[in-house]
Amino acid sequence: MPNNREIGASGEDLAVKYLEKIGYKILERNVHFSRSCELDIIALDRETLVAVEVKSRRSNSCGTPFEAITKQKFNNIKTGLFSYVQTHNKYKKYRIDAISVMLKTGEIEHLKNISL
Repeated sequence: MPNNREIGASGEDLAVKYLEKIGYKILERNVHFSRSCELDIIALDRETLVAVEVKSRRSNSCGTPFEAITKQKFNNIKTGLFSYVQTHNKYKKYRIDAISVMLKTGEIEHLKNISL
């Protein structure tokens, strides 16, 4: 049985393929800013910098993937995005997206410009 890291990596790989298919340019993956702040995917959607949080599950038995994005997790992502924009100041527009990946079915759901 795959562990959580393997599940997460599989989901991120599927999310990258999905994003590339719809025209996003992947800039970086798994960028760490602190112990609690990691951006799963950093991509460009035209001229907009996008921090993408990917949540993967094998089933909905413990809730949907999106339910795992807590207010604290969202705030960590936001902090990471702001840190990234400060060091890459050519980006004037930015947002946070979330992608849900159901590994058993391959179903992907994409929410753009999320906020909590």
